[in-house]
Amino acid sequence: MSGEPTPITIARGDGIGPEIMDATLEVLQASGANLAFEEIQIGESVYKRGILNGMEPSAWDSLRRTKVFLKAPITTPQGGGYKSLNVTIRGALGLFANIRPCVSYHPFVNTKHPQMDVVIVRENEEDLYAGIEYRQTQDVTQAVKLISRPGSEKIIRYAFEYARANHRHKVTAFVKDNIMKISDGLFHRVFDEIAAEYPEIEHETMIVDIGAARLADTPEQFDVIVTLNLYGDIISDIAAQITGSVGLAGSSNIGDQCAMFEAIHGSAPTIAGKGIANPSGLILASVMMLVHIGQAEAAERIHNAWLKMIEDGIHTVDIFKRGVSKARVGTRDFAQNLIDRLGDRPTTLTPASYEVGAKASFAGIELKSRKDTTKRLVGCDIFVDHTGGDGDAMAQRVLPLVKDGLKLMVISNRGQKVWPEGAPETFCTDHWRLRVMGEADATVTQNAIAELIVRMADAGFDIVQTARLYTFDGVPGFSLSQGQ
Repeated sequence: MSGEPTPITIARGDGIGPEIMDATLEVLQASGANLAFEEIQIGESVYKRGILNGMEPSAWDSLRRTKVFLKAPITTPQGGGYKSLNVTIRGALGLFANIRPCVSYHPFVNTKHPQMDVVIVRENEEDLYAGIEYRQTQDVTQAVKLISRPGSEKIIRYAFEYARANHRHKVTAFVKDNIMKISDGLFHRVFDEIAAEYPEIEHETMIVDIGAARLADTPEQFDVIVTLNLYGDIISDIAAQITGSVGLAGSSNIGDQCAMFEAIHGSAPTIAGKGIANPSGLILASVMMLVHIGQAEAAERIHNAWLKMIEDGIHTVDIFKRGVSKARVGTRDFAQNLIDRLGDRPTTLTPASYEVGAKASFAGIELKSRKDTTKRLVGCDIFVDHTGGDGDAMAQRVLPLVKDGLKLMVISNRGQKVWPEGAPETFCTDHWRLRVMGEADATVTQNAIAELIVRMADAGFDIVQTARLYTFDGVPGFSLSQGQ
């Protein structure tokens, strides 16, 4: 292939990582792909040198220079405050979209869903994966779920652009806005707004629990699924598994400037060094990488050779099936059999076809201008660590302290209203929320709230958190307590 090679950063990872990376690199080099590799060290050995994010500072220089990362799975040591390297990389490099194609290879790989061909588009930077957590009392911990309008708009628009570019006919959003009406509700509203701009693509929204059930039962009804970070993490593994094996699935992580490609499975340390690992996930991730960098011809050669080998029954132990598989091979023989078939095409499975020059990044997605609203302070939630008693007893302590046009409106425990008129059966922990708001249409000031907090502290309350309450164009930007 003529021209300068495209620089690629690679990391061999941990467990089976070095074995499947070696196999993948052999396939890439034999395919005619025009690549230059830069290797960095990441993972367990780096963690154990005291670097809590698992990556040497110098490794970032390579990633920022090449902007393309092919990564084998790593092992994160348990305990010790180690941070997820994947989450760190995705956030630091702005890799907002995680793309996981989940395809069945019937009748050559066991599956109950022979017609499945679903792409999961998962938001990659926000949600609970922001990693903001607190232990606030002896009994109660908290995780903060962050959903932004720009983050939602980018991933949803990416999903529709992906569907359009890949001739997909439908995009389905998975949310839980029957419960999380503000956070998931924002994602749902943005989805409806953007879907209207793609009239040729069918769209629908599902509550994530029934959506996941239908995905597991009748995946044929889905085409492209776009969803929030946590839901996407869960359903993409479900989707990959019901195709026949998680070990066959690759994924891409796409940003405006950089991209990372990896298998979705872990480092599988129990089989490391045995030479039996299936390299398919990383090989198919490398196919996605080649498409991303515009080397469609090499991507097509590898993908079709892989499909032909699956048809020919050359299988690793994880997908070996008596009566269908012809040979059980290890990692290196799997790669060599694929190389031997470069230039071949499948005859039963659908051949892969990639447009020359096509890219799957859709970088530079334009966000809509934000429409500012009138933001008005109307109250404050004050969270208190207190053991024993009930809502009535708590109210009697607080009421004398609430002044300056403020009014104690409700007390809840774990989100359930316990005052006024709480149910005596409600189980209470040591984590209480006191909601204070302005009386009638009284103006609420930051000073009035701050003075109340000082009075409560002086009275011996252990205040663990406060949250200001606002309306936006008169619409409350906060949820009610359960039972309120």
